Amino acid sequence: MITVTFVRRREDRRIVSFAAEGHANYARRGEDIVCAGVSAVTVGTVNAIEALTGVRLPYSMRDGWLRSEIPETGDPAVDGKVQLLLEAMAVMLDTIQQSYGKHVVVREISE
Repeated sequence: MITVTFVRRREDRRIVSFAAEGHANYARRGEDIVCAGVSAVTVGTVNAIEALTGVRLPYSMRDGWLRSEIPETGDPAVDGKVQLLLEAMAVMLDTIQQSYGKHVVVREISE
């Protein structure tokens, strides 16, 4: 199962980090559409943030694992765009979870 965890700051619900880990085991390696979908959404969001906002997210990635801490730039407009893209990622992952809940779980933690 893939678990995606969003960590939100308690006072303003800002996403401060996320992690995706595990394997969906929906199909054989190379044919697993659930794993491919989660990977496309998470890696695509990291790439979109960098390309569209200029913010480089620090991240760690290896087989079945992606984690990123979300920096604040000090520019409210840029930080807002980063958060919007992260919220879009959360919606996309929730949509995958609705269809493939036995293989993907999305959760939130407040800090």
